Amino acid sequence: MTQELNDAALLRYSRHILLPEIDIDGQQRLLAARVLVVGAGGLGAPALLYLASAGVGQLTLVDDDTVELTNLQRQIIHDMGTLGQRKVDSAAARLAAINPDVQLRLLAERLAGERLVTEVAAHDLVLDCSDNFATRHAINRACVAARVPLVSGAAVRFSGQLAVYDVRDDASPCYHCLFPDEGEASDGPCATFGVLAPLVGVIGSLQAVEAIKLLAGRRPALGQLTLYDALDGSFRQLKVPRDPDCPVCGQR
Repeated sequence: MTQELNDAALLRYSRHILLPEIDIDGQQRLLAARVLVVGAGGLGAPALLYLASAGVGQLTLVDDDTVELTNLQRQIIHDMGTLGQRKVDSAAARLAAINPDVQLRLLAERLAGERLVTEVAAHDLVLDCSDNFATRHAINRACVAARVPLVSGAAVRFSGQLAVYDVRDDASPCYHCLFPDEGEASDGPCATFGVLAPLVGVIGSLQAVEAIKLLAGRRPALGQLTLYDALDGSFRQLKVPRDPDCPVCGQR
């Protein structure tokens, strides 16, 4: 059920409504939106917190993992009291405490195949907050097939990256245009190489920024890869053209 902009909602979201780029119309779009977030860990934690607080109407949380002590260094949606719980349950409790009006769907599983395609097609936007290439490519293929926009983030060590893909726009690349799926199926998980705790907060928050812009009717940063180096504090934006011969999105 879509939330309504009653008096309480007008007060809750007043700082959004004051922005002419969002206003009441954009906030209503957020309230009606359905967003699929794959991963309730380092990237998913800040993204989910901001999407819920911003009033996204329905959030579907996908994660088949449980909360461990090593997660608490960076996965700020979980805490000591939820150790051993499913991550989707731990995250849902926190999100409900922030904004009880947001509808939450919990999928404690690893989506794949037709199940993944079906779930993607039932949403307005997907956030890829996973940590491996195989999952990212599967999500990308499902988003291209369903013509659903995708906000992708990644972070390891001191380096993070962000990109928005939307094949409804003829000029937009897809994830495969940037990162072919040949070779290794992992980009180096933080369990092996480590990750700076606030780095995932930076990238996950940027994913929420792009998601909210897109859902509110603003144009996201398509055809652009944002790179963040936490060691020297620099951001770089690289233009990324669509690959007309891409085996995933070349035929539209």
